[in-house]
Amino acid sequence: MKKLLFVALLLSTAASFAEQEFTLVIRGHVFAPSEVKIPAGKKIALMVENQDLTVEEFESYDLNREKIIPPKSKETIFVGPLPPGRYPFFGEFHDKTARGVLITE
Repeated sequence: MKKLLFVALLLSTAASFAEQEFTLVIRGHVFAPSEVKIPAGKKIALMVENQDLTVEEFESYDLNREKIIPPKSKETIFVGPLPPGRYPFFGEFHDKTARGVLITE
């Protein structure tokens, strides 16, 4: 019971550190929007919603993130704080069509 309470507290604390939430949708093996503008210097939560019937993996070498997104599901990826710049990402399983960039300003 204590372990479960600790995990719940830890998850709620991590979520509270993210200042804003941004949504990214996978539909037809394409990320929409393909450009997401986020504030520089702030930690954000990126909610990735896979509306496809196949699995996808959000991947970014520049963000040092990779996350499997099962079909018809949502996953949260915490990012930042980041300096101003462009941070490309792609879908590991459909890398020719599933491409995008986080732009920090």
